[in-house]
Amino acid sequence: MLTKKGKYGLKALVHLAHLPVGQLAFVGDIASGNNIPKKFLDAILGELRNAGFVQSRKGKDGGYRLTRPADEIKVGHVVRVLDGPLAPIPCASRTQYQRCEDCNEATCQVRHLMLEVRQAIAEVLDQRTLAEMRDIVLDDLPVARDIDELAPAQKVPA
Repeated sequence: MLTKKGKYGLKALVHLAHLPVGQLAFVGDIASGNNIPKKFLDAILGELRNAGFVQSRKGKDGGYRLTRPADEIKVGHVVRVLDGPLAPIPCASRTQYQRCEDCNEATCQVRHLMLEVRQAIAEVLDQRTLAEMRDIVLDDLPVARDIDELAPAQKVPA
């Protein structure tokens, strides 16, 4: 599941992806423009800087910018940096696999389904770039349309 840290990190990167190349954005502007607590965003941007996604400059003319073009940054990479493995359970992870103590992995139906889930998530996130996220037109997404068509009482938690 995507945590708030992952969600806010992606929102901040999409915000930066909207800027002209080389332009800096203040943390306060990113936070207020995306409804993110500033203190939390400071910590997230520090992690994104350490991972090489953003550069920062201090001072009056300081701020943050992307280190490379948005079309070179894969969403899956960002999510893994901020939230860890994509797999819903440790025995289905490729990057941080942990054996289950309570089941036989060869015959465990839960594990096999979660391997499928992990693969489906990876196929989407590892194919999408920050530029694609930035340029999404919500009306063009069939899933978004389907969710919007549900009455509020019928919506299921994600």
